[in-house]
Amino acid sequence: MTLNFSAPCIFGLEGICANELKYLGIKDVVAENGRVLFKGDFNTLAKANINSRYAERIQILLSEFKVQTFDALFEGVKSIPWENFIGTNDAFPVKGRSLNSKLQSIPDCQKIIKKAVVSRLSEHYKMSWFEETGPIHQIQFLIINDRASIMLDTSGAGLHKRGYRAESNDAPIKETLAAAMAELSRVRQNHFVTDPMCGSGTILIESALKALNIAPGLNRYFSCEKWGCVPSPSFLQEREAARAQIRSDCSFHAEGFDIDDLSLETAEHNAKIAGVGDRISFSKRDIRNFELSKSFQSVITNPPYGERMLDIRQAEELYAVMGKKFKQEKGKSYTIITPDDDFEKIFGRKADKRRKTYNGTLKCQIYMYFK
Repeated sequence: MTLNFSAPCIFGLEGICANELKYLGIKDVVAENGRVLFKGDFNTLAKANINSRYAERIQILLSEFKVQTFDALFEGVKSIPWENFIGTNDAFPVKGRSLNSKLQSIPDCQKIIKKAVVSRLSEHYKMSWFEETGPIHQIQFLIINDRASIMLDTSGAGLHKRGYRAESNDAPIKETLAAAMAELSRVRQNHFVTDPMCGSGTILIESALKALNIAPGLNRYFSCEKWGCVPSPSFLQEREAARAQIRSDCSFHAEGFDIDDLSLETAEHNAKIAGVGDRISFSKRDIRNFELSKSFQSVITNPPYGERMLDIRQAEELYAVMGKKFKQEKGKSYTIITPDDDFEKIFGRKADKRRKTYNGTLKCQIYMYFK
């Protein structure tokens, strides 16, 4: 059975996410605003969940249709062959969003969709009541400009939850965004990466996972693995394939610095859980004492800023220090994320490249210096 999939991702990362899926050998990949669409089978489903560093989750895209009335929503949802995915005991909760559409009430949309699914399954299974005590099949809907997308979430917990970050500092960066920064910095298996304000270590850990080609979802499970419609060999085969691709002989190494002892302890702990503790060293050092190495080096960092941890004045003082410490030298590159539109002015020079994105709910830009 050929399935349609949707991989929602952070705005600004659609191209990176699409290229990754193509590199994995996945077919019919199309990037759209906030998501990447593709096609495949249940092995594709397993491969995408296990290997994607940049997608937020993997959804089966069941149907898309124009909708301006609740009757149209009901009929559109009922026409979907839910019996192909949901068994007689399975749970199927509904959640979603509506933007710029006539159907604005989320609770009403949830009720109509639930009613339509129950109606379809009742006719198919000849049952009037579903206890929903089995595996969860999370139904998700998105209605934008009067067009509905109906999906089944296969991931469960978001894909940014790799399983290594049980603890974090006050303002952690999302793992998917940290991985994207490593990709934009072109981190490879022989790289030396430094984060002078490493916090809980996420950027360095994601850099190491990428360099060693360790699949981010290799050590976690996904909600669809309990579904009766998903063949059990699919995830087994894709996990074995992912393990076979791990690079153990690469020379990647990294250093992380911070001024907070607890953050450094947490970072070290997280790196060990992620399986890359031997590739990263952590130590206490203020950014004012930062020194560049004599070899090739990629500096990737998420400095504290006004809305995050410091007030605006303190953040700007920090940017000025970074501008002095992050010198233009051959073999050195810098990738910095911040929501401050005046960053380049305070840092002291224009970025060679910029990319707009979000860090949580904050509009940010990733500034890249490599010349």
